[in-house]
Amino acid sequence: MTGTVTVLGSGTSTGVPTLGCHCAVCTSPDARDQRLRPSLWIGFGKTNVVIDTTPDFRTQALRARIPALDALFYTHSHADHIMGLDDVRPFNFGRPEPLPAYGNAGTVADIRRVFRYVFDGNPQASAIPRLVTHVMEAPVEVHGARFEPLPVLHGTLPVLGFRFGPNAYITDFSEIPAAVMERLRGLDLLILDALRLRPHPTHSNLANSLRLVAELQPRSAYFTHIAHELGHAATEASLPAGVHLAYDGLCLPVEMS
Repeated sequence: MTGTVTVLGSGTSTGVPTLGCHCAVCTSPDARDQRLRPSLWIGFGKTNVVIDTTPDFRTQALRARIPALDALFYTHSHADHIMGLDDVRPFNFGRPEPLPAYGNAGTVADIRRVFRYVFDGNPQASAIPRLVTHVMEAPVEVHGARFEPLPVLHGTLPVLGFRFGPNAYITDFSEIPAAVMERLRGLDLLILDALRLRPHPTHSNLANSLRLVAELQPRSAYFTHIAHELGHAATEASLPAGVHLAYDGLCLPVEMS
């Protein structure tokens, strides 16, 4: 089964341009330097899955022309990954059943707390998202495609990456446990956090992500969650063969099985 992955957003939590900044990247005319918050759309057949609903989700979904949603997966509950959740409401209109949303226990608890009005059962005068949350501790099948949770660390916070077929997406990480590393070897496509040049306490930087790619040997690798320290053209030119910076709107063919 074949599909596509579309990078809805490749930026860090502030987005790029960053408010109040006039650096070379924030003022760049290169459209690839304009980065919304990090999110991924996976489409296969008539099925559509989104990883993280950022504060930019409505803009991202309109720009990418996402036709429908069948499932949501959440890496973690930081604001740049969940705060667009209310904008899934129009995707409920054509669905008789609630939209499933998956994450680890902490993420699910935070989503249910932040968006309490969605889950408290109280009547609402206007439309609200219709969701059913699931704590994801094992692989989940969505219309014939298997999504596997990959527990990693974002500083001290347990977060999830996801493997689907011979592909994986891991954003917002600083440490990948050995068992997860084994699930990442020899993939067709690996999309990894690579925030900036300097080390960061809760994110992988460019050098660390390059080291991981060299060890894991995917056929192709793309870096995401990019801050305004990394200009697209200059950084891309410095990367080894098969390794790239992601950019908003990037669409790649993938195998899903």
